[in-house]
Amino acid sequence: MEARKIHGRTLLAAALFLSSIFVMGIKLSNPTPIQIFIAGNQTAISQLPGFFTFSDTVILIASSFILCAAGAYLLFFDSFQAKRPAGPVGRLVLEDRKGKWEGLIKTLKNDEQKICKAIMDSDGIINQSELKEKTELPKANVSRALDLLESRGLVERRRRGMGNVVMMR
Repeated sequence: MEARKIHGRTLLAAALFLSSIFVMGIKLSNPTPIQIFIAGNQTAISQLPGFFTFSDTVILIASSFILCAAGAYLLFFDSFQAKRPAGPVGRLVLEDRKGKWEGLIKTLKNDEQKICKAIMDSDGIINQSELKEKTELPKANVSRALDLLESRGLVERRRRGMGNVVMMR
């Protein structure tokens, strides 16, 4: 299992998510403000049960909004950013892999060739469902060809939601 580095927006979203949970937990566990009555030398303290002040309500609404936004980012948007080559070094790696694949494609069967070309055309990463559309092959043929390519170490499939992302190796 490979370790995943957490940085940038993901780290910010995770920090906001956790701090929102913390703030909401504190506010929800202590909702009752107190009233202090001073009459002469006597002091009385009473709690108002189940009562939130206006500032408590604003803090709870803001925390829940931040919690939802950070959670949505972590669930949906962060997972699709992984594994795309970035910058000049990523481009060099991609070009090197494409060069390696150019020689290998000639040795593959027709279905495998179509799939490899579609992956290369999409910069080395593509959803498996898009492969079916781009190659115009039946779903079963795409799946079988990917199994063979994966067993040879040419591609890697990663689960993303209800589908797979296919990456060139």
